[in-house]
Amino acid sequence: MQTTIPLIQMANIEKVFLTEEVETHALSGVNLEILHGDYVSISGPSGCGKSTLLSILGLLDSPTSGKYELRGEPVEHLDYAKRARVRNREIGFIFQSFNLIGDLTVWENVELPLTYRGLTSAERRERTDEALAKVGMTQRAKHYPAQLSGGQQQRVAVARALGGRPSILLADEPTGNLDSKNGDAVMALLRELHAEGATICLVTHDARYARDAQKTIHLFDGQVVKELGAAAP
Repeated sequence: MQTTIPLIQMANIEKVFLTEEVETHALSGVNLEILHGDYVSISGPSGCGKSTLLSILGLLDSPTSGKYELRGEPVEHLDYAKRARVRNREIGFIFQSFNLIGDLTVWENVELPLTYRGLTSAERRERTDEALAKVGMTQRAKHYPAQLSGGQQQRVAVARALGGRPSILLADEPTGNLDSKNGDAVMALLRELHAEGATICLVTHDARYARDAQKTIHLFDGQVVKELGAAAP
């Protein structure tokens, strides 16, 4: 039975950066709810707070004030070590710049995050093979990132995120470094993953890709200025 508790619940999130005597309010009064199986896109102009919000969602940063619950548990005040543990188990990241390690093979890049999970060698192999198969990169497992196209590298990055079987995938402009053909292919892959039950939160400048989401949140000057609700199934 699917839980009725939201996967993510944010209430009145504020983020203030202090530089000498200047206060910059990157986020102000942000409320956000993401349910299990949702596909949410976050859009808005450069400097509107998208990256800051994604960093807080991904436990890479903490809010100045406000409440953030993940699976019903407050996480806004966790220390660095506890945030890292939760992040490793609950959140999968897909970055614009791929962030693959050049001297590791495709297979090793996908396996690496799993080494911090205390999994056995057999468990790591099973998860890595499964993730690479899901993104169609099994045949490239022994290749190095430099031997792959941009689209293939992003598929490996998706596989790396999937290997940990996270509660949510956070995709930060995943098509930003790709041509339109490869960008469309990566977005088609995200649609497939969502159809299979994955929870996805996407930051994108591209309105075409934002339309893939069930819910679109528009930010401006650190505030939610528009929210388009879930589409009919």
